Amino acid sequence: MEKLFGTGVALVTPFTEEGLIDYDGLKRVLDFTALGVDYYVVLGTTGEVATTTKDEKKAILSFVKANNSKALPIVYGIGGNNTAAVVEEIKNTEFEGVDALLSVSPYYNKPSQRGIIAHFKMIADACPVPVILYNVPGRTMSNMTAETTLELSKHPNIIGIKEASGNLEQCKTIADNTSEDFMLLSGDDLLTTEIMKLGGQGVISVLANGFPEEFSQIARLALEGNFEGAKKISDSFEAINPLMYAESNPVGVKEVLRLKEVCGNQVRLPLVSASEELKEQIHKLL
Repeated sequence: MEKLFGTGVALVTPFTEEGLIDYDGLKRVLDFTALGVDYYVVLGTTGEVATTTKDEKKAILSFVKANNSKALPIVYGIGGNNTAAVVEEIKNTEFEGVDALLSVSPYYNKPSQRGIIAHFKMIADACPVPVILYNVPGRTMSNMTAETTLELSKHPNIIGIKEASGNLEQCKTIADNTSEDFMLLSGDDLLTTEIMKLGGQGVISVLANGFPEEFSQIARLALEGNFEGAKKISDSFEAINPLMYAESNPVGVKEVLRLKEVCGNQVRLPLVSASEELKEQIHKLL
């Protein structure tokens, strides 16, 4: 699906000081990121999906659709460790205007690879839009092996994977053994160039919230074959990237957005907003 090549921004969900959804802030985030990115990813990890209610999720998705000034493609996140509940949520979601689903590999349960395959096949069978797998062992404590991804890539409704394992050998195996229609997307901002060298088609990025124009150039240059230029830009983010995760995502990038006067830095418990030390580190780099 070429419309999802390049840079997708894993959108933050702004909150008010009272902990409510800040829709004015979300509008500013949408307008700000539209300056550079190729598509929106709504309610992934960076969107604090774990602490939003069902009603809030529906409202956020509707708001993004209604305030998508550049008519960018939309990827929507639905995942979990209860397969039946994920399928039920898919059935109760309005997918009009949504181009694909992003679904994280089951966490906490630590399923076998056979279990992961069965989980995603059931999701793909139930979903009215194409499915992008999401492998992030650092959060799920369960790696989707290359063999598992290759097996799932055979499903007609599974079109790609966001790979955040950090394992370039695993990424290479996926790129070398899937069809041209299957997308390999970087789930690690600073590995975007390397993954695209292997045959990847882009990135779903945290940093693109705060640096949409600058960061999006990485994937654009890599798609043109200018890996040297892409790597040069990527290297410029080496100092700030770790700060995005120092106190857990999206604490760092929300502080960047606060400093850029796009939205506030409020997050929902159990996360807390950036410490004074982290604020100072980010401020110095900006």
